[in-house]
Amino acid sequence: MHLTTFTDYTLRVLIYLALEPERLATIPEMASAYGISENHLMKVVHRLARSGTIESVRGKGGGVRLARPPAEIRLGEVIRASEGDSAIVECFSGTANSCRIAPVCRLTKILGDAFAGLYQSLDAFTLADLCTNDGEIRGRFPARGSLAIKQRAS
Repeated sequence: MHLTTFTDYTLRVLIYLALEPERLATIPEMASAYGISENHLMKVVHRLARSGTIESVRGKGGGVRLARPPAEIRLGEVIRASEGDSAIVECFSGTANSCRIAPVCRLTKILGDAFAGLYQSLDAFTLADLCTNDGEIRGRFPARGSLAIKQRAS
């Protein structure tokens, strides 16, 4: 399995926000911290806000923050939402399936069980589990904003 860049960035945004769940962070701040495109992060933040995982505050001094505590955000839930419902292989698609052996192929069940197991494993972890080493994570970001100030004070 290969996670999309969109999912990778989704997880990065959530980790960043989980370091200070009450503080508003901006897209430029997060893009700078990770060295990635603001345009990509805008799409990620938009989707996270629409799903209710984060909340967006508009206007001067605005930004985004988690809508729920990190311990309530399951990784499987986030990755399922980010990856979407696209079929992992053609035979999982009811309408676009042209595989001749699909009705008798055992691979469909094997892959279905494997992905169900993967998501079950991911559901055992929360965003909080990804941030137990928050000091080390903060230390990897450039010295900017509230995160950097907290790190230097630690």
